[in-house]
Formats: sequence, C-alpha cells, structure tokens
Amino acid sequence: MGTSSLHNTPVKTPSQSPSNHDPNLITQQRKHPSSHQESAVRAMDLRPSNTEFKSRFEAYNRLQAAAVAFGEKLPIPEIVALGGQSDGKSSLLEALLGFRFNVREVEMGTRRPLILQMVHDPTAIEPRCRFQEEDSEEYGSPIVSASAIADVIKSRTEAHLKKTKTAVSSKPIVMRAEYAHCPNLTIIDTPGFVLKAKKGEPENTPDEILSMVKALASPPHRLLLFLQQSSVEWCSSLWLDSLRAVDPAFRRTIVVVSKFDNRLKEFGDRWEVDRYLSASGYLGDNTRPFFVALPKDRGTITNEEFRRQICQVDNEVLRHLRESINGGFDEEKYGSFIGFGSLKTYLESELQKRYKEAAPATLALLEQRCGEVADELHQVDSKLQSTSNVSSLRRAAMLHAACLSRHVGALIDGAADPPPEEWGKTTDEERSESGIGSWPSVTADIKPSNSVLKLYGGAAFERVMHEFRCATYSIECPPVSREKVANILLAHAGRGGGGGVTAAAAGIARAAARSWLAPLLDTACDRLAFVLRNLFDLAAERNRIHDLSDEGRKNGSMEGYIGFHAALRHSYNHFIQDLAKQCKQLVRHHLDSVTSPYSQVCLENDLMYRYNQPSSTSFFLELSEGVSTVEEDAMDEDQENVPPKSMEQRTPGKGIEAREALKESQITIPETPSPDQPVDGARKKENGRMAVDMGARKRQTRNHRNQSFGFQYSGDVNLRSGSAYSEVCSSAAQHFARIREVLIERSVPSALNSGFLTPCRDRLVVALGLDLFAVTDDKFMDMFVAPGAVDMLHNERQSLHRRQKILQSCLNEFKNVARSL
Repeated sequence: MGTSSLHNTPVKTPSQSPSNHDPNLITQQRKHPSSHQESAVRAMDLRPSNTEFKSRFEAYNRLQAAAVAFGEKLPIPEIVALGGQSDGKSSLLEALLGFRFNVREVEMGTRRPLILQMVHDPTAIEPRCRFQEEDSEEYGSPIVSASAIADVIKSRTEAHLKKTKTAVSSKPIVMRAEYAHCPNLTIIDTPGFVLKAKKGEPENTPDEILSMVKALASPPHRLLLFLQQSSVEWCSSLWLDSLRAVDPAFRRTIVVVSKFDNRLKEFGDRWEVDRYLSASGYLGDNTRPFFVALPKDRGTITNEEFRRQICQVDNEVLRHLRESINGGFDEEKYGSFIGFGSLKTYLESELQKRYKEAAPATLALLEQRCGEVADELHQVDSKLQSTSNVSSLRRAAMLHAACLSRHVGALIDGAADPPPEEWGKTTDEERSESGIGSWPSVTADIKPSNSVLKLYGGAAFERVMHEFRCATYSIECPPVSREKVANILLAHAGRGGGGGVTAAAAGIARAAARSWLAPLLDTACDRLAFVLRNLFDLAAERNRIHDLSDEGRKNGSMEGYIGFHAALRHSYNHFIQDLAKQCKQLVRHHLDSVTSPYSQVCLENDLMYRYNQPSSTSFFLELSEGVSTVEEDAMDEDQENVPPKSMEQRTPGKGIEAREALKESQITIPETPSPDQPVDGARKKENGRMAVDMGARKRQTRNHRNQSFGFQYSGDVNLRSGSAYSEVCSSAAQHFARIREVLIERSVPSALNSGFLTPCRDRLVVALGLDLFAVTDDKFMDMFVAPGAVDMLHNERQSLHRRQKILQSCLNEFKNVARSL
C-alpha cells in the first residue's frame, strides 16, 4: 500500500458512545428527538480531532495490509461480521459502505473472508475500490463498477480454492474502499452460516464454514458483530450457541437484530416492545442489542437514493415506536440502540477507541517483530555467504560434529542434562520403542533394578546389561530325551571309552549353551545399540543449548542445514550399527570359545578357584523410590530379578560334596557275568547317590559290558530310572551353569563395554570426520546446497527484506501515533 493512496480526510467518529455492556455509559439524549438526523448532529458535537483519528486509522490499515501479505499474527483491533446466510449481513455491509456492489449475489460464490477497509475521503465523489494483490502489500488499480467488484471477489475465490483444492479458505481478500459517504471503519466479512451445502459443493462445507468462522472470531482482540433477523426467537436461534463457544459472556460481541421492521407490527403496548428490546432473558442484563431495518428495494437505484432510503427507514421505525405503540417505548434506555445510524456511529467509535487503547502494545510488538525479522535476515545472509565459502562451512560443520561427539561421551559418563524425566526412557519404553520386546526363550517377566526410572546414556546402558544378566540366569539347561542320552553313551561304550557320562553331559551342555545363549547375546547387543542411538537427539539438544551461549555463536550455528543434519545422523547411526555387528561377532567368539571341547579343563580349573570367590558384578543398585538396595541373596518373588551372588547358590556341583559326587560318578567297567548267572554284587543308595558294589571276580568279554551307571548292552538299551540318564542330566546342568557363569561374569560384560562404550568415547569423532568431511568440496556441498537451494535463499531474503521494510515503516508510523496520544 503506497502512501499516495492515503488521503488527509476528516473522520466522522464520536469520541464517546453507549456501551452495549454497561447501560450507565449510554449517551443521554432528549426524550423525543424529532428525527434521526438530530441524533447524528448531536453525535457530531462530540468528535475529537480529525487529524488524530485519521493518522491512527491509516496506521492500522497499513499494518493490517502488511499482516495479510506476510502472514503476521498481530493483535490488530478488528470487527468480524458473522451470522446466518439470510440474516441481512450483506445488506448491512453495503449500508456501511454507502453504495451497493451486489455482495449478496457473491456470498454463495465466495468461501473466503473479505476484509473491507472503508476510508472516508471527501474527494471521492464516486467510490474507488482497490484489491490488495495476493501475497503482497500492494493494491491494484481502482475499480468503480459495482458488477466488476463482485466479479473480482468471485473469481479470486474460485481460483484460490482450486489451487488449494478446498471448499473454503481462511485466507482473506482485502478490499480498500475510498468514498466520501463511508466511515473510517474496517470489518472482516465472513461467509454466512448454512445448514446444507449447495449443489456441487462437498457435504461437509457447512461444518468447514462454521469451523473457519470460529477460528476468525476466537482472537480476543477482535470485536464480533453478530446478526440475527428479528423473526427468529432467541430461544430457537441456530447460531447463538456457536457464538457462545467463542465469547460465552458476550463481552466483545455486538448483537444486531436485523429486519426489525418485520417485527414492529406484532407490538401493541409499551411493555411488549420494551420486553423485546431488553432481550435480558437470553443475552444477559449487560448486553444491549441494536435493532436495524434497511431498505428492501433491490432495484437499480443511484447511490444517493440508496443512502436516502436508509435514513428514511430509520425515521419510519422511530416514528412507529413513538406513535403506533400504546405508551411508546423507553426511549431513554433503548433509543440509542434503534436504527442503522446509531449502529454505524457506535461501531466507528468503538473501533477507534480500541485503536487508541491498543496503540502502545502494538508499538512494542512491532519493535519486537522488526528485531526478529532482522535476525532472520541476518541468518539468511549468513547461509548465502556460506554457500560461497566452503572452508568456513567445513570448519563450522567439523566443530559441530566434534561438539556432538563430546556430548555423546558426556552422556555415557553420566551427564544428567537435558532433564532425564523428559528425555529418558523406562525399561518398558525401551522395549516398546526398540521393537525388540522380550528376551528370546525367556518366559519369566524380567524386571531389572530401576526399571521404572527414566534413564539414558551410561545409566541406561548399565541397566540393559543388568537386565541381560537377569535374563540369562533365568535359563536352565533344557531337558534331554532318553534317546539322545542313549545314543551318546552307546557310541562311547562301543569304542571302549571310559568317560561316557562326563563326555555326554559336556556335549549336551555345550550344545544347549550355543542354542539358548546365542539369541540372548544378539538381543543384548541390539538393546545396547538402541540406547546409544538415542544419544544422538540428546547430544543435539545439549549442543543446541550450548549454541545459545557466546561460545556457540562464535563457533557458528548449523541450524537450518537440514541436509547436513540428516547426513550427520545417518553417519552416527551407521557407526552404532557397525559397533553392534562387531560386538555380536565378539561375544559369539567368546561363546564358541567357552563351549569348545578343549575349554573344559580351563573351565574346571577356573571354577575350582572361583568356588569360594564372590562375584564382583553380580549386583545392581536399586534406586527406585521405596525400594532398598538389592542384595544378591534377595531373590523373593516380589522383588525384581537379580542374578545370584555366586555359583554356590545356583549351580550344583561345588564344594567338597560336589567333588565327592563327581568321584563317585566315574565310570568303572566290571566283568560281565554270563547270561545264565546272576549279577554279582548289589546296587545301594547312599546319601541320594548311586554307589556300585562290584563282584569279586572280573572277566573280560568282547560282546558284553556291564557299567556302573546302570544300563546293559545286549542288543537293546535300557536306561532305568535313577541310573545313567539322571546322572547325565545332572552333570549337563552343572556344565551348562559353568558355561553360563563364565560368560556372564567374565567374558561378555568386558566385551560389550569395550566394544560399545570405548569406541563411542575414542573413535566417534574420527569416524564422523572420515565419513562426512574426507570428501571433495563438491560432494561436501551436496549436504548444504540442494538444486535450486541458492535461488530459494535469494527469494527468502527478498521476501524478508520487503517484510522488514514494511514493518519498519509501520513502526515509524506508530511512533508518530504514540507521540500524539
């Protein structure tokens, strides 16, 4: 909007007017004014300085144009007209303008708000209407023809809705009307409420219109001009409840009863008309509606005749109330609310009063927005400069990556910012968000210590480690079928081996460990990798907070470079994924080593040393509220899972009794008796274990052997209860427990800590640097400058520059307004 369009025109606005909220503020009038013109003349005497109102009104008009063009959310005092489609809203707007432009015919065709900026200009003998260009603060050429005005509104609406593929749109059309017979007033005309969509429109159009109008009416700085025709009773109003949804007490609502002349013939006595005019039963005692009637003649008449008819209808309504009603009406109380002239005077006065009240806050907000736009412009300039300075961009990007790596290390070491209660996760949240769920083959509900606390970083890593140990200790050696035991023992017996039980048990334990523990190791690596992947967002948040400091601004902000941040995240995730693969291979190597047939001696020797040694990592502090520290021997069902303190509690076969049991279970090969002779000796049970009392004479035979673990090989296999089968199963459980303990207490924890945490502290920054920065300049710039990005930055800069210029102009204008207050 150029300054050439702003004219120094007198403004016809009273400085005081009756409030529709407080009857005590109603301007006192004479009991029986002779005509509506006399009321207008008395209002003219109360007008303040024309220059003061002129400058303030034009300042807000200019600010409103800027807000519409650039999408600024500024609390500009505005009047929003709303009501049903047939409640006379269009006729009222035309009466305020002082001329007709067929807005009624356009209303069903438009589904966009229309901002009418009425400017009183005594030099404009004929109305000059100009439309603000879409997405610009500039206005087009003046339009004089009424039909052309309607065509522009309709065509703009259809084009915009076709572009957005919607039935309605909240983006307004701005029309500036300069005319010698219109007031200085700005009203936002909204599409009328409808109950049913017209033919060719979506069925949900009425709901969309209602939703859009509510959104326009919701800001508290806007006055609501609500119209309802007089033939509708308040108790059956369709849209009154919708109005209450945005303004329950009608504190900023101006209620207008339209087509008032249609209701006059129903009144005979004064009490009837006074009761209707009060509307206190539905609108409240502090709300006074305006009662308006307008000409019904829609024929082709001149603008002068249109305005004359408006005054004539006002006079006829007042004359009817005074002369045709028995006792007249309470003119002192309701006279200021009768007629279009009273409404027009009040609207202009109320808007100007709110302009004056809002001017200081508007000035402060403009200063803030000018500063913010200047900062945005500076950032765009920096980005444009960076696109031509690769070395500077490389330095800033490398510093950002290094800071991110440093924050990851700090989080692993125990940093507690950002707030864990906001950024951390419980055990259940980790399981759910990682998509891993429960531990493989574990049916028990594993709840590690502090499972309900929101943790991240090193604390979450240790909790997963503890959960892994709990899950692993919950798995025992699975049961083995008799057929499998028989196959293993018979094979050893046939080759003359003397260690069948021990060999069978060890083989079974090794196979069970490889089958059951390997999935747990993979799951542990995946869960730990998920914990470390979450550190990227945490480190980015810590880095963002540090960027707000002087040091961060000195190093250069990387905010807004979406491509770089995406590449950095991808590189980090790839680094963690590689660590997970390496750790899986490492712990599998430990599992293969401990389940190798050649590791049994090492295991036994190691266990002999560890029998009486307490575990150094078999506990985890419980820090949850109301729960004391979990000791190793607290294994009740009501407590969270904790692994045993040592193998003495969970693993059979330790101590002196275990060694004695192992001695007694050694295989001996007695002499096999002939088939027709009884077996020498007898089997006895001592202390729950099988002991074999052998016969006195031993004989060698090629085809038959009788072993102390209780089966005979004479063409079939017979594993009797309490014999070799039980012994093999018991021994296998011991071997399985030994393998499990060596993995949990020694091999796996150190492997996972060194495989995950050490690289994150020592190698992350190098890995990110090689992946992102050890490339050519062209490839490096691909992260920052996408095709057409430079052009977009230039366009953004031009838009911000225009916005800054307009807002600065508005700021200077409001400074002048503030000086006059």
